[in-house]
Amino acid sequence: MLSVIIITKNEASHIGRCLDSVLWADEVIVIDSGSEDNTVEICKQYTDSVFIAGWIGFGIQKQRALDKAQGDWVLSIDADEVVTPELRAQIEKALQQEQFNGYEIPRLSSYCGRQIRHSGWWPDYVLRLFRRNAGYFTESVVHERIVVQGEIGKLTSPLLHDAFVSVDEVLHKLDCYSSLGAEMLYQKGEVQSSIGKAIFKAFWTFIRTYCLKAGFLDGRQGLMLAISNAEGTYYKYVKLLELQTRQSCQE
Repeated sequence: MLSVIIITKNEASHIGRCLDSVLWADEVIVIDSGSEDNTVEICKQYTDSVFIAGWIGFGIQKQRALDKAQGDWVLSIDADEVVTPELRAQIEKALQQEQFNGYEIPRLSSYCGRQIRHSGWWPDYVLRLFRRNAGYFTESVVHERIVVQGEIGKLTSPLLHDAFVSVDEVLHKLDCYSSLGAEMLYQKGEVQSSIGKAIFKAFWTFIRTYCLKAGFLDGRQGLMLAISNAEGTYYKYVKLLELQTRQSCQE
């Protein structure tokens, strides 16, 4: 038995396509964190297992979904991802194997209308398929990961990911993820930020994405991606500096 778990918030533009691609699964569980659009209504057209839970962070929210799963195997996907028929066939075959407790899946992401095959985005192997009793999510606020005990295999058919559909979405996610990233660094207390560090980190991010990872081969979207990656890094460290400055003023 396979359970698919998904977390959502304001994903009305994506979630229908995502759910259409996993209708073949034995169970689909959705945890929504307070959508203000009609995400929940759309999800209820596909599954009765739709739950509302306050937002704490990506890791904890996905673990909540995992805790509700009943299948021997679990596939964790995001609302902006799609399982292709080819990937479905590989997953169904993998479920019959005994050797592995989890599988990494290559993820092919699109940025403003173009599938990105360079820029450090491809092949982006992500661990998403695993035996329920052998895996769990870390509690990270952002950049959570699945920890699986036992051997890990790899599938070859990609999971399609509409990472950024428009420039507006790029800016929205840049603001959201830079805030979460700054909060995670702040909680760790291992990094002291400064404007100089923010500028250097942003510059290096651009060079790594556009030059070292061959983002220039992804056309204008590759340049846009390198710039937005650099901006996200810059604002993450500026926001971290703001948090650290606020703390020092209170001491």
